[in-house]
Amino acid sequence: MVVTQDPTLTVGVEEEYLLVNVDTRELIVELPPALLAELEGRIRDLVRPEFMMSQIEIGTRVCKTIQEVRADLAWLRRTVAEVTRNYGIAPIAASTHPFSEWQLQRYTDKDRYRMLARDMQGVARRLLICGMHVHAGIADEELRIDLMNQVAYFLPHLLALSTSSPFWRGSDSGLKSYRLSVFDELPRTGLPSRFDSYAEYQRHVDVLIDAGLIPDATMIWWDVRPNAKFPTLEMRITDVCTRLDDAVAIAALYLCILHMLFRLRRRNQRWRTYDRMLIEENRWRAKRYGIDEGLVDFGKGVVVPCAELLEELIALVRPDAEALHCVDEVLHCREIIQHGTSAHWQVARYNDLVGRGIDRQEALKGVVDMLIAETLSGV
Repeated sequence: MVVTQDPTLTVGVEEEYLLVNVDTRELIVELPPALLAELEGRIRDLVRPEFMMSQIEIGTRVCKTIQEVRADLAWLRRTVAEVTRNYGIAPIAASTHPFSEWQLQRYTDKDRYRMLARDMQGVARRLLICGMHVHAGIADEELRIDLMNQVAYFLPHLLALSTSSPFWRGSDSGLKSYRLSVFDELPRTGLPSRFDSYAEYQRHVDVLIDAGLIPDATMIWWDVRPNAKFPTLEMRITDVCTRLDDAVAIAALYLCILHMLFRLRRRNQRWRTYDRMLIEENRWRAKRYGIDEGLVDFGKGVVVPCAELLEELIALVRPDAEALHCVDEVLHCREIIQHGTSAHWQVARYNDLVGRGIDRQEALKGVVDMLIAETLSGV
Protein backbone atom coordinates (compact mmCIF):
# COMPACT_ATOMS: atom_id res chain seq x y z
CA MET A 1 0.00 0.00 0.00
CA VAL A 2 1.46 3.35 -1.07
CA VAL A 3 0.81 6.25 1.25
CA THR A 4 1.35 9.68 -0.23
CA GLN A 5 0.89 11.85 2.85
CA ASP A 6 1.93 11.71 6.49
CA PRO A 7 -1.03 11.96 8.89
CA THR A 8 -1.60 15.47 10.19
CA LEU A 9 -3.21 13.99 13.30
CA THR A 10 -5.22 17.09 13.94
CA VAL A 11 -7.91 16.18 16.43
CA GLY A 12 -11.51 17.00 17.19
CA VAL A 13 -13.88 15.61 19.81
CA GLU A 14 -17.66 15.37 19.78
CA GLU A 15 -19.59 14.79 23.00
CA GLU A 16 -23.29 14.06 23.44
CA TYR A 17 -25.02 15.17 26.65
CA LEU A 18 -28.35 14.29 28.22
CA LEU A 19 -30.47 17.22 29.39
CA VAL A 20 -32.26 16.88 32.72
CA ASN A 21 -34.85 18.92 34.59
CA VAL A 22 -33.00 20.17 37.67
CA ASP A 23 -36.09 19.81 39.88
CA THR A 24 -37.25 16.31 38.92
CA ARG A 25 -33.88 15.03 37.62
CA GLU A 26 -35.88 13.41 34.81
CA LEU A 27 -34.86 13.90 31.23
CA ILE A 28 -36.61 16.77 29.53
CA VAL A 29 -39.05 15.65 26.84
CA GLU A 30 -38.81 18.64 24.53
CA LEU A 31 -35.88 20.96 23.85
CA PRO A 32 -37.05 24.59 24.15
CA PRO A 33 -36.47 26.29 20.76
CA ALA A 34 -35.27 29.44 22.52
CA LEU A 35 -32.64 27.42 24.39
CA LEU A 36 -31.27 25.93 21.18
CA ALA A 37 -31.28 29.34 19.50
CA GLU A 38 -29.38 30.84 22.44
CA LEU A 39 -26.82 28.05 22.35
CA GLU A 40 -26.36 28.45 18.61
CA GLY A 41 -25.85 32.16 19.16
CA ARG A 42 -23.14 31.50 21.74
CA ILE A 43 -21.46 28.43 20.24
CA ARG A 44 -22.52 28.74 16.59
CA ASP A 45 -21.77 25.63 14.54
CA LEU A 46 -20.16 23.74 17.44
CA VAL A 47 -23.53 22.68 18.85
CA ARG A 48 -26.40 20.77 17.26
CA PRO A 49 -29.55 18.89 18.29
CA GLU A 50 -29.37 15.11 18.51
CA PHE A 51 -31.80 12.31 17.64
CA MET A 52 -33.70 12.62 20.91
CA MET A 53 -34.90 16.05 21.99
CA SER A 54 -33.47 15.34 25.45
CA GLN A 55 -29.96 15.24 23.98
CA ILE A 56 -27.53 17.73 22.56
CA GLU A 57 -24.19 17.33 20.81
CA ILE A 58 -21.18 19.62 20.91
CA GLY A 59 -17.98 19.38 18.91
CA THR A 60 -14.64 21.08 19.24
CA ARG A 61 -12.95 22.94 16.47
CA VAL A 62 -10.26 21.17 14.46
CA CYS A 63 -7.45 21.27 17.02
CA LYS A 64 -3.71 20.96 16.56
CA THR A 65 -3.01 19.82 20.11
CA ILE A 66 -4.70 17.93 22.91
CA GLN A 67 -4.43 21.08 25.02
CA GLU A 68 -6.62 22.89 22.49
CA VAL A 69 -9.14 20.05 22.72
CA ARG A 70 -9.26 20.41 26.48
CA ALA A 71 -9.76 24.18 26.29
CA ASP A 72 -12.58 23.78 23.75
CA LEU A 73 -14.35 21.04 25.70
CA ALA A 74 -14.12 23.02 28.93
CA TRP A 75 -15.58 26.10 27.25
CA LEU A 76 -18.33 24.09 25.56
CA ARG A 77 -19.37 22.25 28.72
CA ARG A 78 -19.33 25.50 30.67
CA THR A 79 -21.36 27.37 28.07
CA VAL A 80 -23.99 24.64 27.70
CA ALA A 81 -24.39 24.58 31.49
CA GLU A 82 -24.69 28.38 31.69
CA VAL A 83 -27.35 28.59 29.00
CA THR A 84 -29.42 25.60 30.09
CA ARG A 85 -29.43 26.80 33.71
CA ASN A 86 -31.70 29.69 32.69
CA TYR A 87 -34.31 27.13 31.61
CA GLY A 88 -34.13 24.94 34.72
CA ILE A 89 -32.12 22.36 32.80
CA ALA A 90 -28.66 20.85 33.31
CA PRO A 91 -26.43 18.71 31.05
CA ILE A 92 -25.03 15.41 32.23
CA ALA A 93 -22.12 13.70 30.47
CA ALA A 94 -23.28 10.12 30.88
CA SER A 95 -24.14 7.57 28.23
CA THR A 96 -27.46 6.57 29.80
CA HIS A 97 -29.81 8.26 32.24
CA PRO A 98 -30.10 6.42 35.57
CA PHE A 99 -33.89 6.08 35.48
CA SER A 100 -35.75 7.95 32.72
CA GLU A 101 -37.87 5.88 30.33
CA TRP A 102 -37.18 5.87 26.61
CA GLN A 103 -40.89 5.41 25.87
CA LEU A 104 -41.54 9.01 26.94
CA GLN A 105 -38.97 10.56 24.62
CA ARG A 106 -39.54 12.42 21.36
CA TYR A 107 -37.17 12.53 18.44
CA THR A 108 -36.00 15.73 16.77
CA ASP A 109 -38.01 16.73 13.70
CA LYS A 110 -35.32 16.61 11.01
CA ASP A 111 -35.29 14.67 7.74
CA ARG A 112 -32.42 12.42 8.83
CA TYR A 113 -34.03 11.61 12.16
CA ARG A 114 -37.45 11.03 10.63
CA MET A 115 -35.84 8.52 8.26
CA LEU A 116 -34.02 6.83 11.15
CA ALA A 117 -37.21 6.55 13.18
CA ARG A 118 -39.16 5.21 10.19
CA ASP A 119 -36.57 2.63 9.13
CA MET A 120 -35.42 1.41 12.57
CA GLN A 121 -38.79 1.55 14.37
CA GLY A 122 -38.59 0.27 17.97
CA VAL A 123 -34.82 -0.07 17.82
CA ALA A 124 -34.46 3.65 17.13
CA ARG A 125 -36.95 4.60 19.81
CA ARG A 126 -34.66 3.02 22.42
CA LEU A 127 -31.65 5.11 21.36
CA LEU A 128 -31.57 7.11 24.57
CA ILE A 129 -27.77 6.91 24.67
CA CYS A 130 -24.81 9.26 24.34
CA GLY A 131 -21.23 8.73 23.19
CA MET A 132 -17.92 10.44 22.60
CA HIS A 133 -16.34 10.50 19.14
CA VAL A 134 -12.69 11.35 18.54
CA HIS A 135 -11.63 12.43 15.05
CA ALA A 136 -7.97 12.08 14.02
CA GLY A 137 -7.05 14.00 10.88
CA ILE A 138 -5.58 11.61 8.28
CA ALA A 139 -5.72 13.05 4.78
CA ASP A 140 -4.49 9.97 2.94
CA GLU A 141 -7.39 7.60 2.26
CA GLU A 142 -5.23 4.49 2.04
CA LEU A 143 -3.55 5.25 5.35
CA ARG A 144 -6.94 5.83 6.94
CA ILE A 145 -8.02 2.30 6.01
CA ASP A 146 -4.73 0.72 7.01
CA LEU A 147 -4.80 2.35 10.45
CA MET A 148 -8.47 1.45 10.90
CA ASN A 149 -7.61 -2.22 10.38
CA GLN A 150 -4.88 -2.08 13.02
CA VAL A 151 -6.40 0.20 15.64
CA ALA A 152 -9.44 -2.07 16.04
CA TYR A 153 -7.33 -4.18 18.43
CA PHE A 154 -7.17 -1.29 20.92
CA LEU A 155 -10.83 -0.25 20.85
CA PRO A 156 -11.88 -2.42 23.82
CA HIS A 157 -9.07 -0.85 25.86
CA LEU A 158 -10.47 2.63 25.14
CA LEU A 159 -14.03 1.55 25.90
CA ALA A 160 -13.01 0.08 29.25
CA LEU A 161 -11.53 3.42 30.32
CA SER A 162 -14.64 5.40 29.34
CA THR A 163 -17.64 3.51 30.72
CA SER A 164 -20.49 5.68 32.02
CA SER A 165 -23.72 3.71 31.42
CA PRO A 166 -24.36 1.15 34.16
CA PHE A 167 -28.04 2.02 34.68
CA TRP A 168 -31.00 1.47 32.37
CA ARG A 169 -34.58 2.38 33.24
CA GLY A 170 -33.87 2.59 36.96
CA SER A 171 -31.93 -0.65 37.36
CA ASP A 172 -28.27 -1.54 37.56
CA SER A 173 -27.75 -3.44 34.30
CA GLY A 174 -24.69 -5.25 35.63
CA LEU A 175 -22.79 -3.86 32.64
CA LYS A 176 -20.39 -0.95 32.79
CA SER A 177 -21.45 0.17 29.28
CA TYR A 178 -25.08 -0.73 28.70
CA ARG A 179 -25.05 1.92 25.96
CA LEU A 180 -23.33 -0.47 23.57
CA SER A 181 -25.99 -3.13 24.11
CA VAL A 182 -28.60 -0.61 22.96
CA PHE A 183 -26.51 0.70 20.07
CA ASP A 184 -25.61 -2.77 18.81
CA GLU A 185 -29.26 -3.37 17.94
CA LEU A 186 -28.77 -1.05 14.96
CA PRO A 187 -27.35 -2.42 11.71
CA ARG A 188 -23.83 -1.47 10.58
CA THR A 189 -22.50 -1.13 14.13
CA GLY A 190 -19.74 -2.88 16.08
CA LEU A 191 -16.20 -3.54 14.98
CA PRO A 192 -15.32 -2.48 11.42
CA SER A 193 -14.77 -4.91 8.60
CA ARG A 194 -11.22 -5.26 7.28
CA PHE A 195 -10.31 -3.86 3.88
CA ASP A 196 -7.17 -4.07 1.78
CA SER A 197 -7.64 -0.61 0.29
CA TYR A 198 -9.82 2.46 0.34
CA ALA A 199 -11.21 1.44 -3.04
CA GLU A 200 -12.35 -1.89 -1.60
CA TYR A 201 -14.03 -0.08 1.29
CA GLN A 202 -15.77 2.31 -1.12
CA ARG A 203 -16.98 -0.57 -3.30
CA HIS A 204 -18.67 -2.16 -0.30
CA VAL A 205 -20.28 1.13 0.71
CA ASP A 206 -21.48 1.68 -2.86
CA VAL A 207 -23.27 -1.67 -2.83
CA LEU A 208 -25.42 -0.45 0.07
CA ILE A 209 -25.97 2.97 -1.49
CA ASP A 210 -26.81 1.60 -4.95
CA ALA A 211 -29.29 -0.84 -3.43
CA GLY A 212 -31.05 2.06 -1.76
CA LEU A 213 -30.31 0.79 1.75
CA ILE A 214 -28.45 3.90 2.93
CA PRO A 215 -28.12 7.39 1.42
CA ASP A 216 -24.40 7.66 2.21
CA ALA A 217 -21.61 6.37 4.44
CA THR A 218 -22.74 8.50 7.40
CA MET A 219 -25.21 5.68 8.10
CA ILE A 220 -22.35 3.28 8.86
CA TRP A 221 -21.86 3.44 12.62
CA TRP A 222 -18.85 1.22 13.30
CA ASP A 223 -16.75 1.58 16.46
CA VAL A 224 -14.17 3.29 14.25
CA ARG A 225 -14.80 4.47 10.71
CA PRO A 226 -13.46 6.70 7.94
CA ASN A 227 -15.65 9.74 8.41
CA ALA A 228 -17.82 10.39 5.37
CA LYS A 229 -17.65 14.20 5.63
CA PHE A 230 -14.16 14.91 6.91
CA PRO A 231 -10.73 13.37 6.22
CA THR A 232 -10.59 11.75 9.64
CA LEU A 233 -10.51 8.34 11.26
CA GLU A 234 -13.35 8.63 13.75
CA MET A 235 -13.26 6.55 16.94
CA ARG A 236 -16.83 6.00 18.19
CA ILE A 237 -16.71 3.08 20.63
CA THR A 238 -16.36 5.09 23.83
CA ASP A 239 -19.04 6.17 26.26
CA VAL A 240 -19.11 9.90 26.93
CA CYS A 241 -16.88 10.59 29.93
CA THR A 242 -18.45 12.36 32.88
CA ARG A 243 -15.22 14.08 33.89
CA LEU A 244 -13.45 16.32 31.42
CA ASP A 245 -9.97 15.07 32.33
CA ASP A 246 -10.98 11.49 31.51
CA ALA A 247 -12.32 12.50 28.10
CA VAL A 248 -9.13 14.36 27.25
CA ALA A 249 -6.98 11.43 28.43
CA ILE A 250 -8.81 8.94 26.21
CA ALA A 251 -8.65 11.27 23.20
CA ALA A 252 -4.91 11.67 23.77
CA LEU A 253 -4.39 7.92 24.09
CA TYR A 254 -6.29 7.24 20.86
CA LEU A 255 -4.22 9.81 19.01
CA CYS A 256 -0.98 8.35 20.39
CA ILE A 257 -1.95 4.82 19.37
CA LEU A 258 -2.49 6.00 15.80
CA HIS A 259 0.84 7.84 15.89
CA MET A 260 2.53 4.68 17.18
CA LEU A 261 1.02 2.57 14.39
CA PHE A 262 2.27 5.03 11.79
CA ARG A 263 5.69 5.10 13.47
CA LEU A 264 5.87 1.31 13.14
CA ARG A 265 4.87 1.62 9.52
CA ARG A 266 7.80 3.95 8.90
CA ARG A 267 10.04 1.08 10.03
CA ASN A 268 8.22 -1.38 7.74
CA GLN A 269 6.48 -2.92 10.75
CA ARG A 270 2.85 -3.16 11.69
CA TRP A 271 0.62 -4.23 14.55
CA ARG A 272 -0.56 -7.78 14.19
CA THR A 273 -4.20 -7.90 13.13
CA TYR A 274 -6.41 -10.41 14.90
CA ASP A 275 -9.66 -11.90 13.75
CA ARG A 276 -12.78 -9.96 14.59
CA MET A 277 -14.05 -12.93 16.63
CA LEU A 278 -11.19 -12.50 19.10
CA ILE A 279 -11.44 -8.72 19.41
CA GLU A 280 -15.20 -9.13 19.97
CA GLU A 281 -14.39 -11.07 23.15
CA ASN A 282 -12.44 -8.11 24.54
CA ARG A 283 -15.17 -5.76 23.38
CA TRP A 284 -17.69 -7.77 25.40
CA ARG A 285 -15.40 -7.87 28.44
CA ALA A 286 -14.94 -4.08 28.30
CA LYS A 287 -18.69 -3.58 27.94
CA ARG A 288 -19.49 -5.98 30.77
CA TYR A 289 -16.69 -5.34 33.26
CA GLY A 290 -15.03 -2.08 32.22
CA ILE A 291 -11.58 -2.04 33.80
CA ASP A 292 -12.45 -4.56 36.54
CA GLU A 293 -11.72 -8.01 35.09
CA GLY A 294 -8.98 -7.48 32.51
CA LEU A 295 -8.78 -8.11 28.78
CA VAL A 296 -7.22 -10.90 26.76
CA ASP A 297 -3.66 -10.39 25.56
CA PHE A 298 -3.90 -12.42 22.38
CA GLY A 299 -0.14 -12.61 22.01
CA LYS A 300 0.11 -14.32 25.41
CA GLY A 301 -3.25 -16.05 25.24
CA VAL A 302 -4.24 -15.04 28.76
CA VAL A 303 -6.45 -12.48 30.50
CA VAL A 304 -4.30 -9.62 31.79
CA PRO A 305 -5.45 -7.01 34.36
CA CYS A 306 -6.31 -3.66 32.81
CA ALA A 307 -3.77 -1.87 35.04
CA GLU A 308 -1.01 -4.05 33.62
CA LEU A 309 -2.27 -3.63 30.06
CA LEU A 310 -2.36 0.12 30.50
CA GLU A 311 1.25 0.23 31.70
CA GLU A 312 2.31 -1.77 28.66
CA LEU A 313 0.35 0.56 26.41
CA ILE A 314 1.80 3.67 28.03
CA ALA A 315 5.32 2.32 27.51
CA LEU A 316 4.46 1.53 23.89
CA VAL A 317 3.15 5.01 23.06
CA ARG A 318 5.46 7.06 25.30
CA PRO A 319 7.58 8.31 22.33
CA ASP A 320 4.38 9.27 20.55
CA ALA A 321 2.97 11.10 23.56
CA GLU A 322 6.23 13.02 23.77
CA ALA A 323 6.07 13.86 20.06
CA LEU A 324 2.46 15.03 20.41
CA HIS A 325 3.16 16.88 23.68
CA CYS A 326 0.48 15.02 25.65
CA VAL A 327 2.39 12.85 28.12
CA ASP A 328 0.49 14.19 31.14
CA GLU A 329 -2.85 13.61 29.46
CA VAL A 330 -1.99 10.00 28.60
CA LEU A 331 -0.68 9.36 32.10
CA HIS A 332 -4.03 10.49 33.49
CA CYS A 333 -5.36 7.11 32.35
CA ARG A 334 -3.65 5.73 35.46
CA GLU A 335 -6.03 7.88 37.52
CA ILE A 336 -8.97 6.25 35.77
CA ILE A 337 -7.65 2.81 36.68
CA GLN A 338 -7.08 3.90 40.28
CA HIS A 339 -10.32 5.80 40.93
CA GLY A 340 -12.67 4.08 38.50
CA THR A 341 -14.83 5.33 35.67
CA SER A 342 -18.15 7.15 35.88
CA ALA A 343 -19.91 3.77 35.89
CA HIS A 344 -18.13 2.88 39.13
CA TRP A 345 -18.99 6.19 40.81
CA GLN A 346 -22.63 5.96 39.78
CA VAL A 347 -23.12 2.47 41.19
CA ALA A 348 -21.15 3.35 44.34
CA ARG A 349 -23.23 6.49 44.90
CA TYR A 350 -26.48 4.58 44.45
CA ASN A 351 -25.42 1.74 46.77
CA ASP A 352 -24.22 4.19 49.40
CA LEU A 353 -27.53 6.08 49.43
CA VAL A 354 -29.62 2.92 49.51
CA GLY A 355 -27.37 1.53 52.25
CA ARG A 356 -28.15 4.61 54.32
CA GLY A 357 -31.86 3.96 54.05
CA ILE A 358 -32.62 6.36 51.19
CA ASP A 359 -35.58 5.41 49.00
CA ARG A 360 -34.50 3.72 45.76
CA GLN A 361 -35.92 6.44 43.50
CA GLU A 362 -34.37 9.18 45.59
CA ALA A 363 -31.05 7.34 45.42
CA LEU A 364 -31.26 7.38 41.63
CA LYS A 365 -31.92 11.11 41.78
CA GLY A 366 -28.80 11.36 43.93
CA VAL A 367 -26.84 9.72 41.11
CA VAL A 368 -28.15 12.38 38.71
CA ASP A 369 -27.10 15.12 41.14
CA MET A 370 -23.60 13.65 41.18
CA LEU A 371 -23.50 13.53 37.38
CA ILE A 372 -24.60 17.17 37.12
CA ALA A 373 -21.76 18.23 39.41
CA GLU A 374 -19.10 15.98 37.91
CA THR A 375 -19.90 17.04 34.34
CA LEU A 376 -18.57 20.47 35.29
CA SER A 377 -15.62 19.15 37.28
CA GLY A 378 -12.42 20.74 36.01
CA VAL A 379 -14.05 23.07 33.50
